[in-house]
Amino acid sequence: MRTVTVVGASLSGLYAARELRAQGFDGRLVVVGDEPHRPYDRPPLSKDFLTGRADEDRLALTDAEETAELNAEWLLGVRARGLDARGRTVLLDDGRTVSTDGVVVATGASARRLAGDGLDGVHTLRTLDDARALRAELTRGPRRVVVIGGGFIGAETASSCAALGHTVTVVEAAPLPLVPQLGAEMAAVCAALHRRSGVELVTGASVAALHGTTAVTSVALADGRTLPADVVVVGIGATPNTAWLAGSSLALNDGVLCDEGCVTSLPQVVAVGDVARVGGTRAEHWTSATQQPRAAVTNLLAGRTVESARTLPYFWSDQYGARLQFAGRRLEGDTARIAEGEVSDGAPAEGGFLVRYERDGRTTAVLAVDRPRPFMRARRDIAREAGWNRPAADRIQPTADRLRSAAP
Repeated sequence: MRTVTVVGASLSGLYAARELRAQGFDGRLVVVGDEPHRPYDRPPLSKDFLTGRADEDRLALTDAEETAELNAEWLLGVRARGLDARGRTVLLDDGRTVSTDGVVVATGASARRLAGDGLDGVHTLRTLDDARALRAELTRGPRRVVVIGGGFIGAETASSCAALGHTVTVVEAAPLPLVPQLGAEMAAVCAALHRRSGVELVTGASVAALHGTTAVTSVALADGRTLPADVVVVGIGATPNTAWLAGSSLALNDGVLCDEGCVTSLPQVVAVGDVARVGGTRAEHWTSATQQPRAAVTNLLAGRTVESARTLPYFWSDQYGARLQFAGRRLEGDTARIAEGEVSDGAPAEGGFLVRYERDGRTTAVLAVDRPRPFMRARRDIAREAGWNRPAADRIQPTADRLRSAAP
């Protein structure tokens, strides 16, 4: 290959660029990014950056020395609008084209929005510019903040807003936040962190409308209740950025469909990070974005799938002074057993706890609150027992037909 184009100046895009150079690619490397910023770390946006404990310099993922070593052409502030059917030309929205031998799709995902979110005071939190706007809003004195969505971004944002002294309400449509990830029993325990920190948690409630003339003044719920609001943060998930790939012949279905090695239906195109549906699963986690590029680049340079990107699912969240960590795959029917620490009055006791999810005498997943060392040991044990990270050449047979069959 003479030219490889990484579409997406994201965390996963940066890691892919690093892997290309580390694995010996010495040709032309082009990085296309729709934001004007060099790659930055997103997890602090809802935490230390929002509260003012970290400035933008601490978000940067590269410095001048590494940028020089990568020897890449950075096309920033320009959006990819198309990929030709053979995956050999990337079309940009400013009219330019990039001819290429290989493509790494790392375009991430965009925050889902609500009707009426054009009012002043209504925010999403996905990008640096989003975080800048929300942080500026929160410095205008005490605010009534309504966070819509009790997932990790919502919980972390609510935690930061509460730490800044604002009055915070979290609205969650499900009976409890995080039930799909943690199960009902442990979700209830973790939900207690909101109330323990003075944040009102409203569950089983859907949003009917956002009210206000030019600026938001309240959130109307479907059950007739109205919540006064000066600031609304919408955290209801994200949609993978695949619209630009329509007509490219890539298989798309809630992301770019890939085999377990991140290879798409075009062998010269791989996908990584939030936009990639790898082996049937799309994971919006920092660890996936940093681990998938190694296998993806290996397979791109080999021209076929020789290595798997299959790793043990892992995520963490910092909220209300507690660190939640989870690894593995929990399924309905798994039993949650507290292995260390305890729960007191339905909430994590001082010192936290560690829970093992078990099925047929085997640990399938582990959850920890403020138990980092025991968690890391349990995480390694699960990965070893389940055989994650095995070489894939002898068991993966990616075909364009199989990937296309999963597309709608």
